[in-house]
Amino acid sequence: MDMKVFSDLTTINDQLTTTNNQHLTIKTMIAILKKELWSYFGNWSAWVIIAAFSLIMTLFLFFFENDSNIFDIGIASLQSYFVLVPWLLMFIIPALSMKTFAEEQQTGTLNWLFSQPLKVSDLIFGKFLSVWVVGILCLIPSLIYLYTVYVLGVPAGNIDLGMTFGSYIGLVILIAAFSGVGILASSLSQNQIMAYLLGVFMCFIMYFGIEQLASYKLLGGADFILQNIGFYQHFMGFTRGLIDFKDVAYFALVIGVTLVLSNHFINKKK
Repeated sequence: MDMKVFSDLTTINDQLTTTNNQHLTIKTMIAILKKELWSYFGNWSAWVIIAAFSLIMTLFLFFFENDSNIFDIGIASLQSYFVLVPWLLMFIIPALSMKTFAEEQQTGTLNWLFSQPLKVSDLIFGKFLSVWVVGILCLIPSLIYLYTVYVLGVPAGNIDLGMTFGSYIGLVILIAAFSGVGILASSLSQNQIMAYLLGVFMCFIMYFGIEQLASYKLLGGADFILQNIGFYQHFMGFTRGLIDFKDVAYFALVIGVTLVLSNHFINKKK
C-alpha cells in the first residue's frame, strides 16, 4: 500500500514538473515576443515598414497604370492585391527577420543569451512569432481597400467575400512560412546584410523559383512533384477561396522544418 502511495505521489510530482516547465516555456516565449515587438515598434522600424508597405500597395492598386489597378480592371475584387502582396512580402519579411539572430551574433549578445536559462527553441519561436505578428499587421490597412471595393461594387457589396476571406487566411499562413525562412536565413548568417540577401533569395526560390522551374517541363512527370514543393501552388488554392487541409499541412511542415533547422544551426554556435 505504501509503495502504491509513493508511486502515485511520484506520478503527480512528474505531472506538476511537466506542467510547470510548459508554463515556464510559454512565459519565456511571451517575454521574448514582447521584447522583439518593442524593438520593432520602439525604434519606428515596424511603423516605417507597415507605412511603406501600405503606400506601395495603394499606388499600385489605385494610382499607377498597370494590370493590377482596380479601376482599370473594372471588377469589384481584391484579387490584384492578393497577387501583388507575396512579391512585396519577399522583401519585407527578410527585412524584419534579418536582425533576429544575425544582429545578436554581430553585436556579441548571442553568447550572452546562451548563458541565460533559456531554451534555444523558446528563443527561436519567440522571435518567429514577433516577425509573424508584424507581417500580419502589414495587412491591416488593406481592410480600407476591402471597404472601398465593397462600396464601389455595382451593386454595393458585389464582392466574393468567401474568396477574399480565403485569400487573407492564405496570406497569414504565407507570412508565417516566409518568417520561418527568414529566421533560418538569419541563423545561417554572420551579419544582417547577408541574412537579408539570403532571406530574399530563399523566399523567392520557394515562392516563384521552383514554380518557374517546374513550368519548363524538363522533368516529365516529376514536374508535378517539383511544383508542389514550392509555395506558389499551395497559396493559389487559398486565393480561390479553397482552404484545403493539404495546403495548410504543407505550410505547417515548412514552418516546422525551418524552425527545427534554425534550432540546429543556432545550437552549433554555442
